[in-house]
Amino acid sequence: MSMEPSETSPKARLLRTILWGTVILVIAGVAISWALDMYLGNGSKTVRYSGEADIRSEFSLTDHTGQEVTQADYTYRWQLVFFGFTNCPDICPTTLAYMASVVDLLGEDADQVAPIFITVDPERDTVPVMAEYVSVFHPSLIGLTGTEAQVAEATRNFRTWYERTEDDSAPDGYFMAHAGHIYLMQPSGEFEAVYQEGGQPPEALAQEIRKKL
Repeated sequence: MSMEPSETSPKARLLRTILWGTVILVIAGVAISWALDMYLGNGSKTVRYSGEADIRSEFSLTDHTGQEVTQADYTYRWQLVFFGFTNCPDICPTTLAYMASVVDLLGEDADQVAPIFITVDPERDTVPVMAEYVSVFHPSLIGLTGTEAQVAEATRNFRTWYERTEDDSAPDGYFMAHAGHIYLMQPSGEFEAVYQEGGQPPEALAQEIRKKL
């Protein structure tokens, strides 16, 4: 007697289940990878993005002169924003020096750009500490600090990340892991592009910024 067309052997059903399970896992993996890259900023090696993104310059912090500021204080200037901390041994000083070079290369156009350094270590990076630190790199560099909650809110709005890591060999027994992106934000506070210090020479970034002014 022949098998009805609607019947499927147990082996075929098993193979079909494995196949669909594999497809679902692949799709889920791609989605998770994309989400981590977009919202944590820690998965991708690409050094520049541009276009629409849910990244915005929105914060309430204190600058290195002790004045309370928000993004509205920079409404008429483009913002070049970097998150880090003053005890950082490598990426922060090199990136801030790079930003200082970009500002110098902009020449007369530099007045249209606000170079901003936001600490992710407000416990140690008080107003006096920030004032001394930013003065080393450039007279135009703006240092911003605040409460733990204020800093956390700023990082969420910029879609960046940081994490305190305990380490007995570090100053005060801990250091701050963080992303190394430089954000270029429009005068309106909307996202324009993001870079990394090693992605292009300062001359190239200065030229690109000048075209947008």
